[in-house]
Amino acid sequence: MAELNEEYIARMEDVLKIYEKPLSEREPVVCVDEKPVVLHADVRPPRPMRPGRIARRDCEYERRGTANVFCGVQPKAGRHFTKPTANRSSPQFADYLVEIVASYPEAETIHLVIDNLSSHNRKALVDRFGEKIGGLLWERFTVHYTPKHSSWLNQAEIEISLFSRQCLGQHRIPSLSDLRREAKAWDRKMNRHHVTINWQFTRKKARQKFGYERNNITRSET
Repeated sequence: MAELNEEYIARMEDVLKIYEKPLSEREPVVCVDEKPVVLHADVRPPRPMRPGRIARRDCEYERRGTANVFCGVQPKAGRHFTKPTANRSSPQFADYLVEIVASYPEAETIHLVIDNLSSHNRKALVDRFGEKIGGLLWERFTVHYTPKHSSWLNQAEIEISLFSRQCLGQHRIPSLSDLRREAKAWDRKMNRHHVTINWQFTRKKARQKFGYERNNITRSET
């Protein structure tokens, strides 16, 4: 469990403060995280459904490697950015950020909530696109890092849970191309219905739960 120290509280308060901001086209709040996906293929075709009998799938399967899915969401607007990739390397992350930037051409800044993974920084964009362009792309964001070991503060975790249950489900996905097709369909549906996230945990609730005063960051004795 993460230690509730000054750094933890400062980062938590920073993220929660952003969540409390009203919806703004000029300053959208986008939460991003990634999920590994294991690819599986059926060894034998599933048995189709027949009258009086449900469809059946053989328990044997073949592993086809792994893939990555970047899951991003603008929680209050119900905008979703789901992108399967071969891996979660810095170049893949940089390309993903470019797509987010392109989605908000009129924004003054994009508040980006991410965790502390080593690729989640300016260097990823600079290495991919060069100092000038990469630097300019990174400047389009105001970055808010969650505290270490506290992914629950990133609303992208809720997005990942929705994606896992509604898109991946229990069926087997054999290839990256199939995963991309499934994710694209799910993403389109979520955006069409503007599915939002109703986040309820505020700075006030955090102070009550963890027993600290913002102006005197020390944990209360229990």
